Amino acid sequence: MTHWTIFGETLAPGEKRQTVIRVPVGGLANDGEVYPGRRRGGDYEKPAILVNGLKPGRTLLVTAGMHAGEFNGTPAAIRVARALEPSEMSGRAIFLPCVNTSGFWTMFPRMLPEDNYNLNAGYPGRPDGTVGERVADFFVREILPQADFILDLHGGSRGERMTPLAFFPTHPGAREASLKAAKALNLGFLIESQATKGQYSYAASKLGIPGLLVERGEGYLCDIDLVEANRRDILLLLAHLGILPEQPGLRDDTLRRRVFREAVYVDSEWDGLWYPAVDKNRPVQKGQLLGTLEDLYGSPVAEVRARCDGHVLYVYTGLAAPKGEFLIAYGVGDSEV
Repeated sequence: MTHWTIFGETLAPGEKRQTVIRVPVGGLANDGEVYPGRRRGGDYEKPAILVNGLKPGRTLLVTAGMHAGEFNGTPAAIRVARALEPSEMSGRAIFLPCVNTSGFWTMFPRMLPEDNYNLNAGYPGRPDGTVGERVADFFVREILPQADFILDLHGGSRGERMTPLAFFPTHPGAREASLKAAKALNLGFLIESQATKGQYSYAASKLGIPGLLVERGEGYLCDIDLVEANRRDILLLLAHLGILPEQPGLRDDTLRRRVFREAVYVDSEWDGLWYPAVDKNRPVQKGQLLGTLEDLYGSPVAEVRARCDGHVLYVYTGLAAPKGEFLIAYGVGDSEV
């Protein structure tokens, strides 16, 4: 194994290091104030833990906290990174446990508070753009090319009830490696995705890097059992990639794993109060009532029905559903693997 130079740091074989990645944003972030600590300087800072194994191998990039308020991936990534012994590794690992640091510390829902930018839907970004665009551009230029595989951990957004699942890219050159990795984890629902603008999906479609987006959690909660499940999946993926030796007892071989051809997303077409009629992890049939919308006087606004047979992946359980608000997602075209 050789020395590893990344983000201005040089690590010897068998070395682990904590550092801070600084993305130049030209003083745009809150007029130069960057959280935490409100330090002026014009850099967007995010913590990183770098692990350089003793032997050569592949490099895994683990990101969490891309969306503020989706918490279960952050402590899982931290715990795995702290426990890793570089002397036992064949390869390297990059852990970014809190990508959206400003949203995390200000408790801003999902997006970057500086510009309301979605770091999972705005790639490739721009080097001279807003804060979010510059962060996305930095990922494209400096972070993604370092990786042989990407694991992006999400946790269910505000008002969402979710079944644990993984999205994997359909893009040639990345699909098969991504699906094989997904089947190595403890996730029952695996969904093909044709997205191209998210972090892992951009890397797959434009750079040919396989990866997964894992959703485990709901409603802006940090659940210790779900943190542990994420921790196990990170270790399973490290073993699958050959970076760590196999660890018995982590994989649930009794779990039924199903691949869905796509996910159907339903957004509200009206302003209304949303009353879902189905819960997560339930089959639905074409024409079945998924939920109703009412106005603030209790009068019906609309019924939302399934456009085809499927299985509910996650559902919005908040009451306020303005036009354009996500309501429900269901997977279609499933097969068992």
